[in-house]
Amino acid sequence: MTIIQFPENFVWGVSTSAYQIEGSLDKDGRGPSIWDVMAATPGKIYQGDDASIACDSYNRYEEDIQLMKELGVKAYRFSVSWPRIYPNGFGEVNRQGIEHYKRMVTKLLENGIEPFCTLYHWELPQALQEKGGWENRETIDAFVMFAETMFREFDGLIKHWMTFNEPWCTAINGHLLGRHAPCIMNWQSAIQVGHHLLVAHGKTVAKFRELGTAGEIGYAPDIYWYEPFSRKQEDIDAAYRAFSIYTWFVTPVFTGKYPEEMAAWIKTKGAEPVIEPGDMEIISQKIDFLGLNFYGGNIVRHKEGNNYLDLEHVDLGYDKSDKGWFIFPEGLYLTLSWLTEQFGPIPIYITENGACYNDEVVDGKVNDVRRIKFLESHIAELGRAIESGVNLKGYLTWSLMDNFEWAFGYSCRFGLIHVDYRTQVRTPKESYYWYQKLIRKNWLELESR
Repeated sequence: MTIIQFPENFVWGVSTSAYQIEGSLDKDGRGPSIWDVMAATPGKIYQGDDASIACDSYNRYEEDIQLMKELGVKAYRFSVSWPRIYPNGFGEVNRQGIEHYKRMVTKLLENGIEPFCTLYHWELPQALQEKGGWENRETIDAFVMFAETMFREFDGLIKHWMTFNEPWCTAINGHLLGRHAPCIMNWQSAIQVGHHLLVAHGKTVAKFRELGTAGEIGYAPDIYWYEPFSRKQEDIDAAYRAFSIYTWFVTPVFTGKYPEEMAAWIKTKGAEPVIEPGDMEIISQKIDFLGLNFYGGNIVRHKEGNNYLDLEHVDLGYDKSDKGWFIFPEGLYLTLSWLTEQFGPIPIYITENGACYNDEVVDGKVNDVRRIKFLESHIAELGRAIESGVNLKGYLTWSLMDNFEWAFGYSCRFGLIHVDYRTQVRTPKESYYWYQKLIRKNWLELESR
């Protein structure tokens, strides 16, 4: 038997995002977002699903906070819907949106749960998209204005801020692969959008410092770990590309430079960021912590013309989630080690980590043993990382509850809590009770196998 003890002040939490759980898209003055437009476009979302109701958490947040309190978490990562605050992306503030989040944050604090707020979890106001979206540098200024409003309104209430969630997804999924809103497919668009996101991040960090806002600020990129199928140079290069397309959105924040080798390869695709004077200095503003979203990784090898990175994934029999993602727990340890080796002992929170398992309610219970195994194996790797000197501050699993999974609609369940989308009945899964015990003990017990 192996016991992994976590530090006394280690933060255990859960994560969600506004668009995936709130519903009430036309309530209290909210404006339309790019995801509303995508969901209204036939064929873009699985089975024509949309987020108009989702988990109805806009109206049921008190019930959800009570479930968090019973779970025992000390942190809740959520996002703010930009079009609830500025329905057109800029202009007049929508006070109803502000007051909703103030009520929610106050209720969290009353229940001993620290709010971790993400400013941008992919909800760009449609009015800004119609002016060019993130390809237009004016969107940077609109975002900083939105962020400043939030900093002023919530100073002293929210002490943990994240600028952007997974800029890779906005840039690559949204502007190269066409899987996410606004469904553009162009290398130059993707790379320029990525650059503008990082500039917006840096300017927002600078505004946070300028205002003297209480607390700390960072952001939450996603990284997947990839290994080469063989020691052939072409396979090693393929694994580098698979990993570096994610760290493209991390390295400049710490170094003020894009990875040169990856930049040269992207240029062969006809793309390179247009960088204005001072941009890289802005991007590399010092942050207080890094959030890491980690879901897996795999083995890859070179295959010219296949995948947007000229590679293919090799199935060596690793377990997969019901979404088909390869499960690679050791990749979490390797990613955390790489971040620390590259950028020093920056404080890190795991801000998302979870898996899709579509277990349903049977006799009032959801026996999601595969999720428990997933959590156990990944949390064990956190213990390794801490012992290796990684400055790991906390773990916020994805997700509190089943929700609207973007282009996959309601076909993927990631939650510790099962949601019946017709009745909105919440049923804590067995993984909820497993996590509850882990939080209470603050140590993980691994049976010898």
